[in-house]
Amino acid sequence: MLLSRLQSLIGGIYDVSIAHDVCDFLVTDRGRLPAAARGGTAEEELIVAEPAAGGDEVALSLYLDPALLARLTREDPLVRLHAGNVADWCTALEGVSHFLYLAWNAGHDKPVSLLELEMQAEVDKYVASYWLLRQQLPQHFPAELRRLLFERTRVDPRAAAAGRGELYREASRYAGKFCARLERLLARDRAAAHGADSAVLAELRRFYRLTHARKRALIEGIG
Repeated sequence: MLLSRLQSLIGGIYDVSIAHDVCDFLVTDRGRLPAAARGGTAEEELIVAEPAAGGDEVALSLYLDPALLARLTREDPLVRLHAGNVADWCTALEGVSHFLYLAWNAGHDKPVSLLELEMQAEVDKYVASYWLLRQQLPQHFPAELRRLLFERTRVDPRAAAAGRGELYREASRYAGKFCARLERLLARDRAAAHGADSAVLAELRRFYRLTHARKRALIEGIG
């Protein structure tokens, strides 16, 4: 399934793996979600249930709208990513990113803040899209990708109304600054793409494993 392949794509980039497949946690019927989440309207939502007193396991469910999944089945971005499916691709990728990052950190007993979770998802959108486009169009450097993801997007009014607008804006700002650095590295060395990709992969894998505080310090230090 597309979501499993997305998990493999992101996991391969960062050299991380977990014991679970995202498809085993997928919910497409809001009626099966906890009561507090059934009234939502988002096409993607990660539901996290804190462990009961004395427990140590976090329960996860990833909700994705069935119409979204149907569109991605018809226009598979892993075959061809284009303007007509990029929004759906980013929505599904965000869900898988949330699931993988939270599960991987939980497996290493590392806490994750909401800002960190959203920031990593924004980075993952750029990185996974870049790698996919380079596979599909090897001679083309996707120079518009960062601008599309970070300069031409706006916070969903529903998220802003729910009081999460500032969270998403801050996550996008940090991720955009970090991805601008990646873009410069990739563009500078695109004539020797294998070497550039190797250096960027090392940077990404280090970044993925940093604490939230160290990630913010790193990004704030980028000129």
